[in-house]
Amino acid sequence: MKKIILFAMVVLLGAFMAACGSSNAEEGSNSEEVTIGYFPNINHVAGMVAEEKELYSESLPDGTTVNYQYFPDGSAFMTALETGDIEAGIVGPGPAMNHYTSGAEVSVVAAGSAGGTVIMARKDAGIESPEDLAGKNFISPRVGCTHDVQFETQMKEDFGMTTDRVNGEIKHVTGKPATYSNMFATGNVDVATVPEPWASFIEEEGTGEVLIDTPEVAYGETLPAAVFVTSNELIENDPELVQNIVDAHKNATEFIQNNPDEAKTIAIEKIKDITDQELSSEVIDRAWERIDFTYEVDAEVLQEFANSSYDLGFLDEQPDLSGLVDKQFIE
Repeated sequence: MKKIILFAMVVLLGAFMAACGSSNAEEGSNSEEVTIGYFPNINHVAGMVAEEKELYSESLPDGTTVNYQYFPDGSAFMTALETGDIEAGIVGPGPAMNHYTSGAEVSVVAAGSAGGTVIMARKDAGIESPEDLAGKNFISPRVGCTHDVQFETQMKEDFGMTTDRVNGEIKHVTGKPATYSNMFATGNVDVATVPEPWASFIEEEGTGEVLIDTPEVAYGETLPAAVFVTSNELIENDPELVQNIVDAHKNATEFIQNNPDEAKTIAIEKIKDITDQELSSEVIDRAWERIDFTYEVDAEVLQEFANSSYDLGFLDEQPDLSGLVDKQFIE
């Protein structure tokens, strides 16, 4: 009888331990978190669509918690990636390349979009052509960012002008693209290198006019306007997770290509949620025409752009981007 009781106790204890183990495993699966970063720019619509349609939750293992973090500029984004505050996301190619050449262990695993940069002049600023920019000031999101490099490359190579950063003729200031129209209206800046949809917003508001449109801007249609990046550590330690993340980004991009009207609606709503600015459908329609939503990325174009960044003095050494682009997850 004692043996029977002892056996029963062992069985019950084993069942209890198994139940505890099952509970812990379940808790472990639910504890996984992934944070994706992007900007409230139309070049980053893939991030907005993926968030709205919960595409990361569909692609990642069951129980994964997906968070999103929004950034005002590329430097803040790259810092968050390097410190592990985010696992992956969409950023301009400039910050990605600058941090890579500074020793950051990051990889571009896809593109986010191409095009969408417009150089705008303030209405009534007396600027009829780029030759009129001597003595004027221009604004970009950040020193050395993608749009800044595009503008300065254009001015130097095509018009022989540089900024006050190198004792040149054009004064440079920085600010958030969503504020550019107001800064034009108040006369605080003369020229802006603007990512969409803010160029189209300026056009609608009537505070500025197109000085150089996307096809004529330096690297305007060939350079990825946004790239999808992650850390080398994550690629090495969990390539399956990276594949799941990239798959969700690809699905978001294909959704944009196949459902442009719905994607535009999502963009309008997300930009309003993040920036408190509601853009009209006319603004989004105009901006859409300047952008190519693609996840394909060309390493050679990125290298050429990095060379321009070096020529402008944003990089201390001649860049070598060998190894920056890792296309295994989109092939």
